[in-house]
Amino acid sequence: MAGTIITLAQQKGGSGKTTLSAHLAVAGLRGGSVALLDVDPQGSLGEWLERREQRLGEDGSNLGFRTASGWGARRESRALARDYDLVVVDTPPHADREARTAMELASLVVVPVQPTPADLWATEATIDLALSERTPSLVVLNRVPPRARLTEEIVEALRKLDAPIAETRIGNRIAFAEAFAIGSTAIESAASGTAAAEAQALAAEVMAMLADS
Repeated sequence: MAGTIITLAQQKGGSGKTTLSAHLAVAGLRGGSVALLDVDPQGSLGEWLERREQRLGEDGSNLGFRTASGWGARRESRALARDYDLVVVDTPPHADREARTAMELASLVVVPVQPTPADLWATEATIDLALSERTPSLVVLNRVPPRARLTEEIVEALRKLDAPIAETRIGNRIAFAEAFAIGSTAIESAASGTAAAEAQALAAEVMAMLADS
């Protein structure tokens, strides 16, 4: 039985895809084996994993990993799904071909959106790509500042798009960046904090959506 593939995509750069990819992967370890597929030429997810393995060792990391580009994303996604229960795919911004092929086999496309007009404009194109591949998507408010009126305005605009919005909002919290810098996640390095609770809640929401599909 093939594993589940989750693709993180957003046409705008700087949306936090890679950090969310790492957190969803680590949260998924509690439910089985997990692999990461880095399709972004920048390679930030691979760098994160290297730092993780330096701390924990290759066996201690507990995560499979591959890279791909172009049409290779589809091939590698399929191969990893044969060996792992969950595959989390991180895609590059501004790259329709890579994003499209990474979406093709996915069970769900997670679309991180910072509450800014530029992120909102890019999100519609990302959702349209997912729709063209007949893959359901979930919009996630990410790096949300406290008490920002603009956030609610962005949410109202997002509701007009053809994709559900996650109930869980990910705050703009330093714990995410600090953990990522050392190859960790807030779930591990600040387990009792708000950032960890948000990441766990999002992972639970994603898995519940997949179970219902």
